Amino acid sequence: MRVISGKFKSRRLKGTPPPGIRPTSDKLKETVFNILGSSVEGATFLDGCAGMGAIGIEAISRGAAYVYFVDPSRKACRIIRENLQSLGIREGYKILEMDLIKGLGLCLRDGVHFDIAFLDPPYEREDLHHAALEHFSCAPAGLLIIEHSKRKDLPDFAGGLQKIRSLVQGDAALAFYRP
Repeated sequence: MRVISGKFKSRRLKGTPPPGIRPTSDKLKETVFNILGSSVEGATFLDGCAGMGAIGIEAISRGAAYVYFVDPSRKACRIIRENLQSLGIREGYKILEMDLIKGLGLCLRDGVHFDIAFLDPPYEREDLHHAALEHFSCAPAGLLIIEHSKRKDLPDFAGGLQKIRSLVQGDAALAFYRP
């Protein structure tokens, strides 16, 4: 895994994904950030179910103002910390070692507003997909992107959210939502 573009372009990320973690492919990551373009600059960004943190680190590399990494795996959070340290990133992020929904609740209580939220729950955890949609339909948010299996469709509407774009690449699919 590597950083695609920005300040840390071409830098390799260290670590082996812990069991049960499926990192977003470099190709899909590049597609996401090509779609996002300059909207990442200065954004408050969420990397939910962060795994090794490649999406959030890419956001930092491309100028995000602040990135929240949320993952319940102690090993995954350790890998995120090691990668941030190896890149010399000392500020502009927060790592929440907890379940996604608990992390979202904490951010909501703290008044955090995400300009861009990227969620990559395990494909089989449809409960997390639906809980995240429910959370973001009630919370102030910008763009919500959910990575999911191409075999599973996410709804076109969820509360106050509307799916504005879908994209399939390999076995993965992306659903883009806006309020």
